[in-house]
Amino acid sequence: MKPAMKTVAQTGGDALSAQPLADRMRPTRLEEITGQAHLLAPGKPLRRVVEAGVLHSMILWGPPGSGKTTLARIVAGHLGAHFLSLSAVFSGVKEIRAAVDEAKRVRVEQGRPTVLFVDEVHRFNKAQQDGFLPYVEDGTLTFIGATTENPSFELNKALLSRARVYVLKALQAEDIRQLIDRALGDTEHGLGSLHLDMPDALRDLLSRAADGDARRGLNLLELAADLAELQNGRLTVTEAIVQELITGGVRRFDKQGEAFYDQISALHKSVRGSSPDGALYWYARMLDGGCDPLYIARRVVRMASEDIGNADPRALTLALEAWDVQERLGSPEGELAIAQAVVYLAVAPKSNAVYTAFNAVMLDVKSEGSLEVPVHLRNAPTKLMKELGYGKAYRYAHDEPDAYAAGETYLPDEIGERRYYRPVARGLETKIAERLAWFRELDQQAKKK
Repeated sequence: MKPAMKTVAQTGGDALSAQPLADRMRPTRLEEITGQAHLLAPGKPLRRVVEAGVLHSMILWGPPGSGKTTLARIVAGHLGAHFLSLSAVFSGVKEIRAAVDEAKRVRVEQGRPTVLFVDEVHRFNKAQQDGFLPYVEDGTLTFIGATTENPSFELNKALLSRARVYVLKALQAEDIRQLIDRALGDTEHGLGSLHLDMPDALRDLLSRAADGDARRGLNLLELAADLAELQNGRLTVTEAIVQELITGGVRRFDKQGEAFYDQISALHKSVRGSSPDGALYWYARMLDGGCDPLYIARRVVRMASEDIGNADPRALTLALEAWDVQERLGSPEGELAIAQAVVYLAVAPKSNAVYTAFNAVMLDVKSEGSLEVPVHLRNAPTKLMKELGYGKAYRYAHDEPDAYAAGETYLPDEIGERRYYRPVARGLETKIAERLAWFRELDQQAKKK
């Protein structure tokens, strides 16, 4: 810092509460909540439930900083319920039992219901989740869980069946801008007493850097206020301060969570949809979030087989070579090779004909039992096998005109002439389809003879 620069702490910042800004600015009424209009706007599902005075168990599923804890507190307060909060990271069966005991006491002494809020409920194991189910069923507790993970994968079916899931969305940049403006103008709970000078452009920059996370946005604002410089008698947040705070910010990405699977899905679908720009974007997002490039390389190989197939067989070769480059050279050379493969796959002609055929064959194999190999296709290495007719009447394709034994069959007799592989009219498979059509024509001619 420059010697002349003064921080908030040197200019009266000691008057601010030691409580973090994000907690001080936490809304206390539904009307104060920014974002989540799909749930809280007049006439929307959760708004109707609260206004009707209905208290039911629920799971709030959404990304960090989307307002899950705030919403749980407001719902409980609006309905006059006693609010208890546990974190699944630090709590266990002992804490659940204590919460149950308190809920029973409050019901007897005050006649009030109790809301048990469990943050990061996906961290509870099955036994812990089962621990409070009986008390949810008998009305001792109303359960509100908060999770950043897909409840379908992380929570017990028994718990899911007793709670309604509400999906919260990441806040938009304009939502977080509203929170920043509100905090800068609020003299009671926010930073209004500091009279900070912060240009609109820097407020917008901070809003975007929050990446949909209200808590992160307010934390960044609080840090910016702590670093504000005294210029011309006013505390000023400069561009240099904001740039220093947001440099190196990582976008949302959880190596084992919902964002991980959403982003690899977006990458795969961008390749399938022939969008090189979309594919590159999601590839870069995964790298930026810390995903192992080798994981992406493996998935790219899968894409080459599943979505390009024989329309351009070179795609699989290029994908394997990119994987090899990543293993041999590491980053950043390997990452560039994977990017090359991703773009090639995106612009290559597409065919899922082999993928579809393979799945259909596997389904038949599993459902139709152990069908015998036709006798003419069997190997006959012994005299007995030859006497039994193994290999008899087999026609060696290379000895036939055009190396094709017209009319020969290769599937079990019970299956007959079933067709699995149906090439598409794109890329190399156009030629493959023409050749197979010619083979079928030869088969029809052979049958007429």
